Amino acid sequence: MVLVVGSCNIDLMATVDRLPVPGETVFGRQFTQSFGGKGANQAVASARAGAEVRFLGKLGTDANGMLMERHLTTRGLSRLVLFRDAEAPTGVAMILVDRTGDNQIVVVPGSNGRLTPADIRQHSELMTGARVLLIQMEIPTETVQETLALAKEHGLTTILNPAPASPLPTECLQFVDILTPNETEAHSLGGSTDSAQAAQFLVERGAGTVVVTCGAAGALMICGKDVTHVPGFLVETIDSTGAGDAFNGALACAVAEGVPLVSAIVRANAAGALATTARGAQESMPTKVDIDRLCRSEARKQRSV
Repeated sequence: MVLVVGSCNIDLMATVDRLPVPGETVFGRQFTQSFGGKGANQAVASARAGAEVRFLGKLGTDANGMLMERHLTTRGLSRLVLFRDAEAPTGVAMILVDRTGDNQIVVVPGSNGRLTPADIRQHSELMTGARVLLIQMEIPTETVQETLALAKEHGLTTILNPAPASPLPTECLQFVDILTPNETEAHSLGGSTDSAQAAQFLVERGAGTVVVTCGAAGALMICGKDVTHVPGFLVETIDSTGAGDAFNGALACAVAEGVPLVSAIVRANAAGALATTARGAQESMPTKVDIDRLCRSEARKQRSV
């Protein structure tokens, strides 16, 4: 079982021929409104990958909050705890996606920024029976740290996706079994433009294992002094929105099932790749069947070489 704690957002997405430079206005080709937030995305991704998932987050009392609650009740989560905040709107993300699938994202946290350590302690029973905690940085850092500490007290394996990148206290990292930055986040947090060196620095600061996601190139796993490259999957990319969330959700699912970490990363790479073949965030999260099929096809290719 996987417990996901994190953000819920309404995503406002525009597709453009190219991303604007500062001060420039460009015309969009299409606009869509959908459901997002790294917490909700990763909860849905993990459930679609085959895990039993519990999710905790905070919404506003606005129309967007009602939309999100109705949506999440249909996503196959085993338990849903959604606090409501009357003083802040539900989080919103504004997303631009160009013709190559690259994106720019601005997140306005709203109620996500008001999820408190006390909220987590109030529902610490969600950790009973869970095997993995998956959490991100779209909620306050003190809440992240409290959740990680409680999860370790309950014997859970902890996965922190440090997105968006923000300073991580050593006291927080010491509770992290698996840290999953992308390359940009690793460089920012690790103080180096070399992903392996940046990850090594984070390990030295207390993280158990660092897994750096590298897009189509796959992922780097740094454990102690050992660096392992886990190759990615070649697919036709349409939209990279949510790919990192698909990776983390599938990784948490595999770890909860007891899959060895390298094999879990292979499955997570497959999920991340598949998420880029469709538009949107939660709409693009692949199923267990999808992930299994891609992993089998890649294994057949390798055997035939």
